[in-house]
Amino acid sequence: MDFVTATVIFCLLIAVIFLGLWLFYDRRDYALFEHARRKSTFCCVRCQHLFSITGRPELGKCPQCGHENARLKF
Repeated sequence: MDFVTATVIFCLLIAVIFLGLWLFYDRRDYALFEHARRKSTFCCVRCQHLFSITGRPELGKCPQCGHENARLKF
C-alpha cells in the first residue's frame, strides 16, 4: 500500500469517527432537550403551590396538599 492510499484511508477513518461522534451527541442533546421541554405546569387551587410534572397529563396531584388540579393552558 502506498503513502497516498494510506493517507486517504486514514482521513476517511477520521471523518467517519467525527461524524459518528457528532450524530451521537446531537441525538443525546436532542433527547435531553425534549425531556426537559415536555413538562406540564400546574397551580394548586387549594394552596396556590406552582409545580410541574414531566409528560402531558391533564390532571396532577399537588405535592404539598395532595389536591388534584387541572393543567395550566397558555
